[in-house]
Amino acid sequence: MHSSLRLGIDLGGSKIEILALQGSQERLRRRCPTPQGDYPATLAAICSLVEECERELGMQGSVGIGIPGTRSPDHGRIKNANSTCLIGQDLAGDLEQRLQRPIRLANDADCFALSEASDGAGAGAASVFGVILGTGVGGGIVIHGRLLAGPNAIAGEWGHNPLPWRQPADDRPMRCYCGLDDCIETFLSGTGWAARSGLGLDAGAIALEASQGVPAAQQALARYAEQLARSLASVINVLDPEVIVLGGGLSNIGALYSLVPALLSPHVFSDQVNTRLVPARHGDSSGVRGAAWLWP
Repeated sequence: MHSSLRLGIDLGGSKIEILALQGSQERLRRRCPTPQGDYPATLAAICSLVEECERELGMQGSVGIGIPGTRSPDHGRIKNANSTCLIGQDLAGDLEQRLQRPIRLANDADCFALSEASDGAGAGAASVFGVILGTGVGGGIVIHGRLLAGPNAIAGEWGHNPLPWRQPADDRPMRCYCGLDDCIETFLSGTGWAARSGLGLDAGAIALEASQGVPAAQQALARYAEQLARSLASVINVLDPEVIVLGGGLSNIGALYSLVPALLSPHVFSDQVNTRLVPARHGDSSGVRGAAWLWP
């Protein structure tokens, strides 16, 4: 094995991306669609990306993978995945068998947080809360440059707390895939926002219309920003992070960085909110870069 090549893989709900890093230099990047609801096809897709990458570079590397779920510390199988075909599978073991080397797995939001805290938008901060607003809503916590890993491997999973300070304008209760009602994810994920907006558009289209001044879309965005502010305020009250970094598709909505900070104050238990809210520096690449860094 060539020790200086690190392969990071981001296993997303819609795409699988691989990145080859040599030192901190990006050598190669590829992506393919994620096979929907098909575990064997997902395994095959990951393996072929690794093999294709290594063939092209003429060397083998370490493999780290960011997944939309968590590897259970109790039995090693995947839990809490919004790509439900992964749940109960021994993803690391199956890949180790096929690729003939050790594999490191981490939650995609943890990979994202690690990348942004290391040399991204949260570099130099003592505490970083990395947030994914995408197909799902996840989070990762980095304290003094190290990922916080608890005994349940769920640190940062704020998306499965209920929406705080619920209001009549928040819409009807909605069942989350986890089995509970009104998880933050059912409001703030792209699919949740789109479904609750009632506009018949996907999240990207709502954001675009809002930026073009379409009133119904602007209203939907204002409600989203307010729900995001409440949800983050409850995290700030517990964790008090220096920086909150937003990633995932919805983090590209520029208006959030002016709207949300102003909406935090009523819910944060402080006379002033000093927490910085910033977009990811490495954008969509942060998950895949953090996955590569699971091997130091």
